[in-house]
Amino acid sequence: MTGATLHSQSLRGFLAGLEAEGQLLRIGETVDPRFEMSAYLTEVWDGPAVLFERPSQGEMAVVGNVLNSLARIARGLGSTPADLQSKLVAAIDRPLPSRLVEAGPCQDVEIAEPDLGRLPIPTFFERETGPYVTAGAIVTADSATGRRNLSFARLKPLGGNRAFIGIAPNHHLAVMARAAAARGEKLPIAVVIGNHPAVLMAAALYLGLGDDEMEVAGALLGQPVEVIRCRSHGLPVPAQAEIVLEGWIDTNELLEEGPVSEFHGLFEDYGRGQVATFTRMTRRKDAIYQAIQPGFHPEHVLIGGVSIAAGLCRHVRRSVPSCQSVSVGMGGAGRLHAVVGLGEPRPGDPRKAMFAVWSAVNLIKQVVVIDADIDAWDPLQVEWAIATCMKADRDILVVPGVRADRSEPLEREGVVAKLGIDATRRAGDRPDWQPAAPPPGALAKARAVLAGKGLVLPPGFGKGRRS
Repeated sequence: MTGATLHSQSLRGFLAGLEAEGQLLRIGETVDPRFEMSAYLTEVWDGPAVLFERPSQGEMAVVGNVLNSLARIARGLGSTPADLQSKLVAAIDRPLPSRLVEAGPCQDVEIAEPDLGRLPIPTFFERETGPYVTAGAIVTADSATGRRNLSFARLKPLGGNRAFIGIAPNHHLAVMARAAAARGEKLPIAVVIGNHPAVLMAAALYLGLGDDEMEVAGALLGQPVEVIRCRSHGLPVPAQAEIVLEGWIDTNELLEEGPVSEFHGLFEDYGRGQVATFTRMTRRKDAIYQAIQPGFHPEHVLIGGVSIAAGLCRHVRRSVPSCQSVSVGMGGAGRLHAVVGLGEPRPGDPRKAMFAVWSAVNLIKQVVVIDADIDAWDPLQVEWAIATCMKADRDILVVPGVRADRSEPLEREGVVAKLGIDATRRAGDRPDWQPAAPPPGALAKARAVLAGKGLVLPPGFGKGRRS
């Protein structure tokens, strides 16, 4: 990661910043991609990013744990945890078209008919049937409409230049693949590995079919994403990426996948899926392979959860304007539980917010509604709100038989019961809701003295809720 390569839109530029702050751990020992890298990433959990300098397989370094905390994601988007959701919502509302460039380091080296087995792709878990590409942001376009899509899907190498690609049936990538098949075409794709955080977060967003997530990535960057056309089919990909696999999805060839880990930490068996064939790989001369530890791991959970929450906040506000924030955090595996913060809700708003969430994302089965002065991303504050504001006979809503996603661990025949909890304060429940806390002036003075002694503390919670 030399100074000449630290472009503001590159992964390595972000890694250099992490290293300067002591947030990048270099592993100089030889590490086997089969289970050993997964073990390191599991042990580090929410600690520093990890750069494996000497994989026992392949010729390039491997990095993981890049975006494994809210603070790290916010840093990657030039924001703070407090302002992160606002920045994501603003970027969705005001996308920035990409800028086509003639050359980029992602095409320094070109390899025809690439052997995916030569990449240091980790095998993460014993029950899975092979290694998986987990950090590949997939670019595609519909030849009939011109609509583009940027999203995630896991890929399992099958030998040579072929890979199984796991796509949920309602995924926009699957919708576009079926549309191409109906026209007698294969769907062109580019799997982009080693991306700036803005590209990764945009790829995880739940947008409308035809909305271009790459343009949202540009808005997050504050400048157009520099894209370069693939040499096989012309798809535009981030020029500053590390590796690009150019190929096609054939919906006519289906293979059994076997058990695969999911965000909730368990294994699922989805049966048959499609196959992708890659005719070309381009990469940087000194490319870094990026991996996201799958399963119930902070990076996997939060990349999805933070992006889903931003889309939900935007969606809920359309019907409940008092919505201030939405979280989809670690406790619900970044997919299954949401917390909605409402500012001065009107009667009926909490339940209206619940149904808005369920209508937008099939996966979410539990919604807790809180007052906006509770931090939706802080599980302690949310639990406190439930403990002090919720009456079970009045504030719990169970809705049976609601549509679910195939990755829901308890779905049967595509449905599961949904749970709503109204944990907002009601004036009639108590004569007052004032929290017990020292006065603000005393708190500010204590904080200044403690900061002078090297103790930088998070904002106080009033040991119950923010005051």
